[in-house]
Amino acid sequence: MPNRKLILASTSTYRRELLDRFSLPYSVESPGTDEVPLAKEEPRSLAERLACAKAEAVALRYPDAWVIGSDQVAERDGTTLGKPGNHATAIEQLRAASGRNLLFHTAVCVRCIATNVALLHCDLTEVVFRVLDSDSIERYLLVERPYDCAGSFKSEGLGITLFDSIRSDDPTALIGLPLIALARILRETGLRLP
Repeated sequence: MPNRKLILASTSTYRRELLDRFSLPYSVESPGTDEVPLAKEEPRSLAERLACAKAEAVALRYPDAWVIGSDQVAERDGTTLGKPGNHATAIEQLRAASGRNLLFHTAVCVRCIATNVALLHCDLTEVVFRVLDSDSIERYLLVERPYDCAGSFKSEGLGITLFDSIRSDDPTALIGLPLIALARILRETGLRLP
């Protein structure tokens, strides 16, 4: 591992900020992956497929590197929720989440073509939303503007005020990159972490 370049296959600032915690040298490449779900694709399967596809797309360009791909899919009652993209959709998503439980599937894949290795993990996080009134939703969205986040919130920011509880084995998974699993995977590749 020490002689192989480490690449994050993501343009997400959230994932970069998380990976920075490891204090490892790495570069960032856009995977350019189509993120459209397949017909009847389950949320967990979608997250895993996209994490692997992102890692594979960049690994094909850098076959000697270890490439990290990750994806997160939000689920409400078996339905996949996308990133809202705008204020109106974010209002709809948060209204529908009010008083409900949402699941977040966060997958990470580490791929190296030269070694023919692909290691995958998917973390499950359950978020229990408190009952949200229209004023609370509007105030939150105007402050944080989480239009690029699955579920229309940022748990690492003011979005934490929208919840009654979070259940997860890895608190970083909800932000977008499960660092506990990633550290284990990188150790399996031979990288020395504390």
